[in-house]
Amino acid sequence: QSKVFGISGEERVGYGYGPITKGASHALLWRGSATTVVDLNPPGFVQSEAFGVSGGQQVGYGYGPGTGGGHALLWRGSAANIVDLNPPGFIQSQAFGASGGEQVGFGRGPSTGYHPHALLWHGSADSVVDLHGPGWSLVESQAFATSGGQQVGFGVNTGRGQPQALLWHGSADSVVNLHPGGFDESRALDICGGQQVGYGYGGSSGPSAVHALLWNGTPATVVDLNAFLPSGFQDAQALGFDAAGNIVGVAKGPASGGSPHAFLWKRNSPKPAAAGGSIRCDAQN
Repeated sequence: QSKVFGISGEERVGYGYGPITKGASHALLWRGSATTVVDLNPPGFVQSEAFGVSGGQQVGYGYGPGTGGGHALLWRGSAANIVDLNPPGFIQSQAFGASGGEQVGFGRGPSTGYHPHALLWHGSADSVVDLHGPGWSLVESQAFATSGGQQVGFGVNTGRGQPQALLWHGSADSVVNLHPGGFDESRALDICGGQQVGYGYGGSSGPSAVHALLWNGTPATVVDLNAFLPSGFQDAQALGFDAAGNIVGVAKGPASGGSPHAFLWKRNSPKPAAAGGSIRCDAQN
Protein backbone atom coordinates (compact mmCIF):
# COMPACT_ATOMS: atom_id res chain seq x y z
CA GLN A 1 0.00 0.00 0.00
CA SER A 2 1.15 3.56 -0.64
CA LYS A 3 -0.11 7.13 -0.23
CA VAL A 4 0.93 10.49 -1.70
CA PHE A 5 0.72 13.67 0.41
CA GLY A 6 2.69 16.35 -1.45
CA ILE A 7 3.66 17.43 -4.96
CA SER A 8 6.13 19.97 -6.37
CA GLY A 9 7.01 19.95 -10.05
CA GLU A 10 7.79 16.35 -11.00
CA GLU A 11 8.31 15.23 -7.39
CA ARG A 12 5.72 13.52 -5.22
CA VAL A 13 6.15 12.32 -1.64
CA GLY A 14 4.33 10.04 0.74
CA TYR A 15 4.91 6.60 2.13
CA GLY A 16 4.45 2.95 1.37
CA TYR A 17 4.68 -0.40 3.09
CA GLY A 18 4.66 -4.06 2.19
CA PRO A 19 6.80 -7.22 2.33
CA ILE A 20 9.92 -5.34 1.23
CA THR A 21 9.60 -3.01 4.25
CA LYS A 22 8.52 -5.81 6.62
CA GLY A 23 5.21 -4.04 7.10
CA ALA A 24 6.73 -0.78 8.33
CA SER A 25 5.98 2.55 6.64
CA HIS A 26 8.82 3.95 4.51
CA ALA A 27 8.92 7.53 3.25
CA LEU A 28 8.89 7.51 -0.57
CA LEU A 29 9.79 9.96 -3.33
CA TRP A 30 8.50 9.63 -6.90
CA ARG A 31 9.53 11.57 -9.99
CA GLY A 32 6.60 11.00 -12.30
CA SER A 33 6.08 7.23 -12.31
CA ALA A 34 6.07 4.15 -10.08
CA THR A 35 9.40 2.99 -11.51
CA THR A 36 11.16 6.19 -10.35
CA VAL A 37 10.42 5.60 -6.66
CA VAL A 38 13.15 6.34 -4.11
CA ASP A 39 12.96 4.76 -0.66
CA LEU A 40 13.82 7.63 1.72
CA ASN A 41 13.77 5.59 4.94
CA PRO A 42 17.08 6.50 6.63
CA PRO A 43 19.54 3.93 7.99
CA GLY A 44 18.81 3.25 11.64
CA PHE A 45 15.15 4.27 11.41
CA VAL A 46 12.40 1.67 11.74
CA GLN A 47 9.78 3.66 9.84
CA SER A 48 9.23 7.02 8.21
CA GLU A 49 6.68 9.09 6.28
CA ALA A 50 7.09 12.13 4.01
CA PHE A 51 4.40 14.83 3.90
CA GLY A 52 5.79 17.85 2.02
CA VAL A 53 8.13 18.62 -0.88
CA SER A 54 9.54 21.78 -2.45
CA GLY A 55 12.63 22.74 -4.42
CA GLY A 56 14.24 19.30 -4.22
CA GLN A 57 13.67 19.00 -0.47
CA GLN A 58 11.32 16.58 1.25
CA VAL A 59 10.05 16.68 4.85
CA GLY A 60 8.33 14.29 7.21
CA TYR A 61 9.34 12.23 10.18
CA GLY A 62 11.15 9.05 11.11
CA TYR A 63 11.01 6.70 14.07
CA GLY A 64 13.84 4.58 15.39
CA PRO A 65 15.83 3.72 18.50
CA GLY A 66 16.44 6.83 20.60
CA THR A 67 13.95 8.99 18.69
CA GLY A 68 11.15 8.87 21.27
CA GLY A 69 7.90 9.56 19.45
CA GLY A 70 9.71 10.29 16.19
CA HIS A 71 11.95 13.00 14.75
CA ALA A 72 11.18 15.59 12.06
CA LEU A 73 13.34 14.86 9.02
CA LEU A 74 14.54 16.79 5.98
CA TRP A 75 15.68 14.89 2.89
CA ARG A 76 17.38 16.10 -0.26
CA GLY A 77 16.43 13.34 -2.64
CA SER A 78 17.84 10.25 -0.95
CA ALA A 79 17.94 8.31 2.31
CA ALA A 80 21.63 9.14 2.70
CA ASN A 81 21.12 12.91 2.29
CA ILE A 82 19.15 13.63 5.44
CA VAL A 83 18.96 16.20 8.25
CA ASP A 84 17.44 15.34 11.62
CA LEU A 85 15.43 18.47 12.49
CA ASN A 86 14.46 17.40 16.01
CA PRO A 87 15.45 20.36 18.23
CA PRO A 88 17.60 19.84 21.33
CA GLY A 89 15.44 19.12 24.35
CA PHE A 90 12.46 17.90 22.32
CA ILE A 91 11.30 14.29 22.59
CA GLN A 92 9.14 14.30 19.45
CA SER A 93 8.74 16.33 16.27
CA GLN A 94 7.23 16.08 12.80
CA ALA A 95 7.56 18.26 9.69
CA PHE A 96 4.57 18.69 7.38
CA GLY A 97 5.46 21.40 4.86
CA ALA A 98 8.42 23.00 3.09
CA SER A 99 9.01 25.97 0.80
CA GLY A 100 11.88 28.33 0.01
CA GLY A 101 14.31 26.73 2.45
CA GLU A 102 11.77 26.73 5.30
CA GLN A 103 10.19 23.73 6.99
CA VAL A 104 7.23 23.67 9.41
CA GLY A 105 5.61 21.21 11.75
CA PHE A 106 5.49 20.70 15.49
CA GLY A 107 7.54 19.41 18.41
CA ARG A 108 7.06 18.69 22.07
CA GLY A 109 9.24 18.09 25.10
CA PRO A 110 9.92 19.22 28.69
CA SER A 111 10.27 22.87 27.62
CA THR A 112 6.77 22.80 26.07
CA GLY A 113 5.15 21.03 28.99
CA TYR A 114 4.91 18.08 26.58
CA HIS A 115 2.27 19.97 24.57
CA PRO A 116 2.79 20.25 20.78
CA HIS A 117 4.30 23.58 19.68
CA ALA A 118 4.25 24.84 16.09
CA LEU A 119 7.84 24.98 14.81
CA LEU A 120 9.65 26.66 11.92
CA TRP A 121 13.05 25.48 10.70
CA HIS A 122 15.54 26.86 8.19
CA GLY A 123 17.29 23.62 7.28
CA SER A 124 18.72 22.48 10.61
CA ALA A 125 17.69 21.54 14.13
CA ASP A 126 19.55 24.54 15.59
CA SER A 127 17.67 26.97 13.33
CA VAL A 128 14.32 26.17 14.94
CA VAL A 129 11.86 28.95 15.76
CA ASP A 130 9.12 28.14 18.29
CA LEU A 131 5.99 29.77 16.83
CA HIS A 132 3.96 29.01 19.94
CA GLY A 133 3.49 32.52 21.37
CA PRO A 134 2.73 33.13 25.05
CA GLY A 135 0.60 36.19 24.30
CA TRP A 136 -2.35 34.19 23.00
CA SER A 137 -2.50 31.68 25.89
CA LEU A 138 -1.95 28.72 23.59
CA VAL A 139 -1.80 25.24 25.05
CA GLU A 140 -1.19 23.49 21.72
CA SER A 141 -0.25 24.53 18.19
CA GLN A 142 0.87 22.96 14.92
CA ALA A 143 2.03 24.41 11.58
CA PHE A 144 1.18 22.65 8.32
CA ALA A 145 2.50 24.78 5.46
CA THR A 146 4.84 27.68 4.67
CA SER A 147 5.20 30.03 1.69
CA GLY A 148 6.75 33.46 1.19
CA GLY A 149 7.83 33.76 4.81
CA GLN A 150 4.34 32.99 6.14
CA GLN A 151 3.16 29.86 7.95
CA VAL A 152 -0.29 28.43 8.67
CA GLY A 153 -1.76 25.92 11.07
CA PHE A 154 -3.86 26.00 14.20
CA GLY A 155 -3.71 26.68 17.91
CA VAL A 156 -5.77 25.67 20.92
CA ASN A 157 -6.49 28.51 23.33
CA THR A 158 -6.89 27.90 27.05
CA GLY A 159 -10.10 29.91 27.01
CA ARG A 160 -11.81 28.06 24.14
CA GLY A 161 -10.28 24.59 24.16
CA GLN A 162 -10.96 24.14 20.43
CA PRO A 163 -8.56 24.53 17.48
CA GLN A 164 -8.48 27.88 15.69
CA ALA A 165 -6.78 28.64 12.37
CA LEU A 166 -3.56 30.66 12.74
CA LEU A 167 -1.23 32.58 10.44
CA TRP A 168 2.36 33.45 11.35
CA HIS A 169 4.94 35.70 9.69
CA GLY A 170 8.06 33.89 10.89
CA SER A 171 7.82 34.48 14.64
CA ALA A 172 5.61 33.72 17.61
CA ASP A 173 4.65 37.34 18.22
CA SER A 174 3.53 37.79 14.59
CA VAL A 175 0.58 35.39 14.95
CA VAL A 176 -2.77 36.31 13.38
CA ASN A 177 -5.88 34.48 14.54
CA LEU A 178 -7.80 33.60 11.36
CA HIS A 179 -10.72 31.96 13.18
CA PRO A 180 -13.95 33.29 11.61
CA GLY A 181 -17.04 34.24 13.56
CA GLY A 182 -19.85 31.71 13.60
CA PHE A 183 -17.58 28.66 13.74
CA ASP A 184 -16.59 26.59 16.76
CA GLU A 185 -13.37 25.23 15.23
CA SER A 186 -11.08 25.97 12.28
CA ARG A 187 -7.75 24.94 10.80
CA ALA A 188 -5.58 26.49 8.07
CA LEU A 189 -3.86 23.82 5.98
CA ASP A 190 -2.07 25.54 3.09
CA ILE A 191 -0.82 28.97 2.01
CA CYS A 192 0.14 30.58 -1.29
CA GLY A 193 0.63 34.18 -2.37
CA GLY A 194 -0.83 35.65 0.81
CA GLN A 195 -3.95 33.46 0.75
CA GLN A 196 -4.76 30.60 3.10
CA VAL A 197 -7.14 27.63 2.84
CA GLY A 198 -8.53 25.14 5.32
CA TYR A 199 -11.86 24.45 6.99
CA GLY A 200 -14.15 25.25 9.89
CA TYR A 201 -17.17 23.67 11.50
CA GLY A 202 -19.73 23.96 14.26
CA GLY A 203 -21.50 27.04 15.55
CA SER A 204 -23.90 28.71 13.15
CA SER A 205 -22.63 26.47 10.34
CA GLY A 206 -24.38 23.56 12.04
CA PRO A 207 -23.22 21.06 14.67
CA SER A 208 -21.71 18.67 12.13
CA ALA A 209 -21.33 20.64 8.89
CA VAL A 210 -17.73 21.16 7.75
CA HIS A 211 -17.05 24.19 5.55
CA ALA A 212 -14.07 24.70 3.21
CA LEU A 213 -12.61 28.17 3.86
CA LEU A 214 -10.39 30.66 2.05
CA TRP A 215 -8.71 33.62 3.78
CA ASN A 216 -6.73 36.64 2.61
CA GLY A 217 -4.69 37.15 5.76
CA THR A 218 -7.40 38.16 8.26
CA PRO A 219 -10.55 36.56 9.71
CA ALA A 220 -12.70 39.31 8.13
CA THR A 221 -11.65 38.22 4.63
CA VAL A 222 -12.91 34.63 4.97
CA VAL A 223 -14.78 33.11 2.02
CA ASP A 224 -17.03 30.10 2.63
CA LEU A 225 -16.32 27.79 -0.30
CA ASN A 226 -19.28 25.56 0.53
CA ALA A 227 -21.41 28.22 -1.17
CA PHE A 228 -19.96 27.04 -4.50
CA LEU A 229 -20.62 23.31 -4.02
CA PRO A 230 -23.15 21.45 -6.18
CA SER A 231 -26.47 20.50 -4.67
CA GLY A 232 -26.24 17.47 -2.39
CA PHE A 233 -22.77 18.26 -0.98
CA GLN A 234 -22.58 19.85 2.47
CA ASP A 235 -19.29 18.92 4.15
CA ALA A 236 -16.01 20.10 2.59
CA GLN A 237 -12.36 20.81 3.32
CA ALA A 238 -9.95 22.92 1.24
CA LEU A 239 -6.57 21.19 1.29
CA GLY A 240 -4.29 23.13 -1.05
CA PHE A 241 -4.00 25.40 -4.06
CA ASP A 242 -1.75 26.60 -6.84
CA ALA A 243 -0.22 29.93 -7.81
CA ALA A 244 -3.24 30.73 -10.01
CA GLY A 245 -5.55 30.51 -6.99
CA ASN A 246 -7.25 27.23 -7.93
CA ILE A 247 -8.17 25.25 -4.82
CA VAL A 248 -8.32 21.48 -4.31
CA GLY A 249 -10.10 19.61 -1.57
CA VAL A 250 -12.82 17.11 -0.74
CA ALA A 251 -16.57 17.25 -0.16
CA LYS A 252 -19.29 14.80 0.70
CA GLY A 253 -23.04 14.64 1.28
CA PRO A 254 -26.19 12.83 0.15
CA ALA A 255 -25.16 13.23 -3.50
CA SER A 256 -22.08 11.10 -2.86
CA GLY A 257 -23.70 8.66 -0.44
CA GLY A 258 -21.60 10.17 2.33
CA SER A 259 -18.31 9.25 0.65
CA PRO A 260 -15.68 11.98 0.07
CA HIS A 261 -15.29 13.19 -3.52
CA ALA A 262 -12.32 15.18 -4.82
CA PHE A 263 -13.17 18.79 -5.74
CA LEU A 264 -11.51 21.63 -7.61
CA TRP A 265 -12.61 25.22 -7.03
CA LYS A 266 -11.43 27.20 -10.08
CA ARG A 267 -10.67 30.89 -9.88
CA ASN A 268 -12.87 32.94 -12.25
CA SER A 269 -10.35 35.74 -12.85
CA PRO A 270 -6.52 35.78 -12.96
CA LYS A 271 -4.83 36.18 -9.61
CA PRO A 272 -2.50 39.21 -9.41
CA ALA A 273 1.21 38.35 -9.25
CA ALA A 274 2.93 38.80 -5.91
CA ALA A 275 5.09 41.89 -5.49
CA GLY A 276 8.67 41.20 -6.53
CA GLY A 277 8.00 38.38 -8.96
CA SER A 278 6.04 35.25 -9.72
CA ILE A 279 4.40 32.97 -7.17
CA ARG A 280 5.35 29.35 -6.63
CA CYS A 281 3.20 27.16 -4.42
CA ASP A 282 3.49 23.47 -3.62
CA ALA A 283 0.48 21.27 -2.97
CA GLN A 284 0.73 19.34 0.28
CA ASN A 285 -1.38 17.95 3.17
